[in-house]
Amino acid sequence: MTTGEKMIASLEEGKLEEAMKHLDETMKFGTHEEKFSLAEELHHLGFLEEAKSLYENLLEYYPGEGELLIEIAEILVEMDKEEEAVERLSELDEEDPVYPRGLLLLADLYQMQGLFEVSEQKLKCAKVLLPDEPVIDFGLAELYSETGRFLEAIRYYTALVEAGHTEFSGVHIHQRLAEAYSVGGAFEEALKHYEIALEEHLEINTLFGYGFTAYQAGFYETAIEKLESVKELDPEYHSVYLLLARAYEHDERLEESLETVREGQKQDEFNKELSFFGGRIALKLGLDSDAEELLRNALALDPGYLEAALVLNKLFFAYDKYEDVLEIAAIVKGEGEEEPQLSWDLAKAYEGLEQYKDALNHYRLAYTDFKNHQEFLLEYGEFLVEEGLRTEAVEVYKQLIVMDPSNDEWQDLIERLQD
Repeated sequence: MTTGEKMIASLEEGKLEEAMKHLDETMKFGTHEEKFSLAEELHHLGFLEEAKSLYENLLEYYPGEGELLIEIAEILVEMDKEEEAVERLSELDEEDPVYPRGLLLLADLYQMQGLFEVSEQKLKCAKVLLPDEPVIDFGLAELYSETGRFLEAIRYYTALVEAGHTEFSGVHIHQRLAEAYSVGGAFEEALKHYEIALEEHLEINTLFGYGFTAYQAGFYETAIEKLESVKELDPEYHSVYLLLARAYEHDERLEESLETVREGQKQDEFNKELSFFGGRIALKLGLDSDAEELLRNALALDPGYLEAALVLNKLFFAYDKYEDVLEIAAIVKGEGEEEPQLSWDLAKAYEGLEQYKDALNHYRLAYTDFKNHQEFLLEYGEFLVEEGLRTEAVEVYKQLIVMDPSNDEWQDLIERLQD
């Protein structure tokens, strides 16, 4: 048994001190083959410093040896010492047979650092040296996909498939193609690749991607089928519920849409968008109490959720619940949110509560943003007339005349107010 084999045996027995002793012996007296073999084994077991020491030792006997430099660089990457890894790889001789492998590792390092142009340059250099090497095509495809250059990504993924590589480094190429086509808006082409990817390997993210793409393409029945499968496979897959509820809405199956929202809330109780969407569906179904509960829940999760606040206010106005409008506005404003529609809502609420001074203040605030909004001007104008504020009312109706010069009723009202 070599000292290297003794070290591994000691490690397996938990005898660390004895193992380090055998490492020292191998470093001093072991053959080069023993050192390299032990370094590989230690690297595999996660003893990075020890493996690196052995490779460095061998490098003293074989200066500039590419295989050793790459092994050291890979260890440095695992040790989160990327800059040192780049330095070691820069020592590679361009004539070394492993130089393309070094370029690939450099490309990965630069991509990790966000230096995508440099990464692309290294991959293209490797492509020149090894034009038929699939790992280079895969690296370029992944780089272009990450940087949003999907047409180029598709070209290289397609080249891999045509060369018979439907899976690479644990990645299913048809899934990548499906995602790239989907992002590029080629939904029907994407669906073809999703079909193939799922035939090769049933994977929940692929299934969700299929459903999402079918939804984008307007194939709502297909989307529902795939998304329901996702839900059955993993009820805790939170992203599925809102998308599935939307698909049911488009398919005019509102009860099932709301039911999906309720199921989603049980799995993801802090999803404000899910509650808000459920509130909208409940309104469509005429379930106003359910709508209020869901919309209030959305606002409770995010007190600055303006969209939920404004829909709630519309519901409250339908029932003359002016105090509730004031409550909602206070919640949102308490988060520092400013929204012109809230001023308009407050004006109407205060008017409904016969608190006319407050109503006037908020009408005046809203006027700045809604002076070209006919519905607002009509409400404001009527309020001003009721309050006897004729001069302001004339200005509002003059603004309405600009929008509709043929409206004789408004013109007559202006004349009466001026008289």
